[in-house]
Amino acid sequence: MTGKISVVVFDLGNVLIPFDYQILKNKLEKIEKNLGEKFLQFYKDNYLYHRDFERGDLSENDFIEIMLSALNHKIDKKTFCEYFSHIFTENLEVIDLLPELKKSYPLVLLSNTNSIHYEFGWRQYNFLKYFDRLIVSYKVGAVKPEEKIYRAVELYTKKNPEEHLFIDDVAEYVDAAIAIGWEGIQFKGYIDLKLNLVNRGILK
Repeated sequence: MTGKISVVVFDLGNVLIPFDYQILKNKLEKIEKNLGEKFLQFYKDNYLYHRDFERGDLSENDFIEIMLSALNHKIDKKTFCEYFSHIFTENLEVIDLLPELKKSYPLVLLSNTNSIHYEFGWRQYNFLKYFDRLIVSYKVGAVKPEEKIYRAVELYTKKNPEEHLFIDDVAEYVDAAIAIGWEGIQFKGYIDLKLNLVNRGILK
């Protein structure tokens, strides 16, 4: 363990697991022409539903009902959950850093996510074994960049703010962590991340 950093905190989406809603769109297009296009436009225009679901303010059943209504009930609940969740791939280069980091640092996952993506989309990924704790928005009742979700990490680690290093692809979320005293790295790709970690003395 080097310097003041004693905990490394990772975002999930587009860092460890890139996601692509085009995969969902393409599946819906096979059911009915323009169904995927119309649904993604609805999803974008009504992003508040997504955010409320991630925060835990909107129940899973209510969220699904809203989404199925937007799809004119062309698919059932089970199919929606599968389509909605099978949008992820693994960033194996970044994942390969986890066992190296784990040798010297506790690892925490901090994700804006929802119960459907958690249960159907990524909970079974093997790389999660490297994390000491998974802190997810819908269970905490807060989403990044809200301060409460970062403080939830500190409640678990029992470490001072400046001992946390946060890695996220969204600059706003990194800036929010820095604002409460954390160190932060905006993820811009594997090579840039590894160089940042080496320069900070966290990786050799």
